[in-house]
Amino acid sequence: MKTSLLLHAGALASVAARLDSWPWALGAVAANHALLTAAGLWPRSSLLGPNWVRLPPAASLRGEIAITIDDGPDPEVTPYVLDILDEHGAEASFFCIGELAIRHPGLCREIVKRGHTVENHSQHHFRRFSLLGPRRMREELQAAQDTLAAITGEAPRFFRAPAGLRSPFLDPILAGLDLHLASWTRRAFDTRDGDPDSVTGKLLHELGGGDILLLHDGHAARTATGEPVILAALPRVLAAVKSAGLRPVTLRSALT
Repeated sequence: MKTSLLLHAGALASVAARLDSWPWALGAVAANHALLTAAGLWPRSSLLGPNWVRLPPAASLRGEIAITIDDGPDPEVTPYVLDILDEHGAEASFFCIGELAIRHPGLCREIVKRGHTVENHSQHHFRRFSLLGPRRMREELQAAQDTLAAITGEAPRFFRAPAGLRSPFLDPILAGLDLHLASWTRRAFDTRDGDPDSVTGKLLHELGGGDILLLHDGHAARTATGEPVILAALPRVLAAVKSAGLRPVTLRSALT
């Protein structure tokens, strides 16, 4: 951010003084904007600040992975997801939307009761989240923090941006709220792909310790029989994780 501001200031000074270098200065500004845009559109990028795409090395060495589940809570899907996790003795991190948590507070409390964690996925899950100004963006994160903490009794420690898209404004806001940005090692695109074989294959490709896997209970695509694809894919994923000698843990547990 500081480099970008200095670059803009230098370009403005160059144009104002009508220096011969002004075309190069404006070109540098354009390149800067292109770089920032590309970084924001690349969810796994760390160019805009720290970003968990894998668990810390110590967790990797312990053979731990993280199952993360976005866009809930969903009363038609989340209870079954919790049952599947119970059957396999697995922990998961649920990135919940504040306004949905308000509608289904009991589900959020049940997530925590069963040994999982509820993390921040913004208050409203705006598609235009990355285009919000710093004040509005902070309000979105703070509202979700307040909502989820009031419901579960635990303040989220992690944030995942809607669709993973963000802007340079996000990192200072996260620091102020003591939140860690988390993306993923691989995702299943299970809001669009209803084929359990395809979803499972994407998540298990080169599976190893430290991986962060992304699934969705909210907005889940449906299989050919109308079943939310996460309910068909998750048991297969967890069985493969166990066979590989890996252990699903919450993101929060990897902080210690």
